[in-house]
Amino acid sequence: MRQRILITGASRGLGAAIARHYAGPDVLLVLWGRDHERLEQVADQCRDAGAMVTLRSLDLVDPAAALAAIDAEESAGGIDIAVLAAGLGDIQGRHERGEDPARMVRLGMVNFVTPSAMAAALADRMAARGHGHIILIGSAAAFHALPFAAAYAGSKAGLARFAQALRIGAAPHGVSVMLVSPGPIDRPEGRQVAAPQRLLMQPADVAARIVAASARGDAHLVLPWPFAALRLVDRLLPAGLRDRLLRSLRPK
Repeated sequence: MRQRILITGASRGLGAAIARHYAGPDVLLVLWGRDHERLEQVADQCRDAGAMVTLRSLDLVDPAAALAAIDAEESAGGIDIAVLAAGLGDIQGRHERGEDPARMVRLGMVNFVTPSAMAAALADRMAARGHGHIILIGSAAAFHALPFAAAYAGSKAGLARFAQALRIGAAPHGVSVMLVSPGPIDRPEGRQVAAPQRLLMQPADVAARIVAASARGDAHLVLPWPFAALRLVDRLLPAGLRDRLLRSLRPK
């Protein structure tokens, strides 16, 4: 019996890399993305690897539509693994005094509200079957108050806390939840981050590490390793020094 794996944000970047990594003869991939043309290209690559593939074009800014789509996918057959990788990045321009409110709403929906609601719906269905695995793709930015990406960091921080709570609540029902908190990935958004280029990760490498950590049953994956250390540094620094350091990281 083929394993059914749902991947959101599968039309590009990390989501596409995860889809390609999972693709194989014993897998049915349920790929969601906003860009249908790119999604078709990823689907063809996965089919070449032997996977069966179904596609859905959807914008996660609409949580009601996303939840209706979850119901439709579950009616077609239970989801064994859900990788909720869709997300939006945002870095405030140097001449902007603050976050654009409309942009904040969109980031909040796509990065936190909709994936959290989807994960809750999936966890309930999986719990009824007694098994299932959910992978939520967050960000290392969730653990730092980035003044030039407040909406992004804040939305990912909400997702991180939700993932922890869902993991604790779902575990007794046979459902495992893993949070992934990656640093900058080699894509246009990731290259804007003020971090050494040697820390810029390739999507395929990140995908492989996510799948391996999931197979081990890890609860939280932070990568690359220096970003795990930075979480501790952020907590230990005096508030004034931490604030000055975070302000200095604003990308050009």
